[in-house]
Amino acid sequence: MGALPVFRWRLAPDGYATYRQLRAQGLRPGGQPVAAQLERPRRRRGPLVAYLYRVDLAKPVRPMTPAKRAALAKANRARRVCPQCGTDAGYVIPAALGACTPCAFPEPAESPRST
Repeated sequence: MGALPVFRWRLAPDGYATYRQLRAQGLRPGGQPVAAQLERPRRRRGPLVAYLYRVDLAKPVRPMTPAKRAALAKANRARRVCPQCGTDAGYVIPAALGACTPCAFPEPAESPRST
């Protein structure tokens, strides 16, 4: 078992790219293993690590199909529907709240004033 080659930050040779760099080029790793890693030293903690893939082994990104586009639209629509009142909130409901803002923070009922 050989160890991965390690390069200092911004000093990787040509032919290697991070996952995000591959995506920007319209590519994906395509099942290849990590080929190398970048390390950026930090003062008080361990180094930041970025994994590199070989560009020549990368494959093109799969195109979006109509079925996949419809499934994503349905999932995003479900994230906007409040589970308590069932209305479309018009925004993605935060998982921390679990409901739309009016349901999560109801207005207190006004108490009758005594004269």
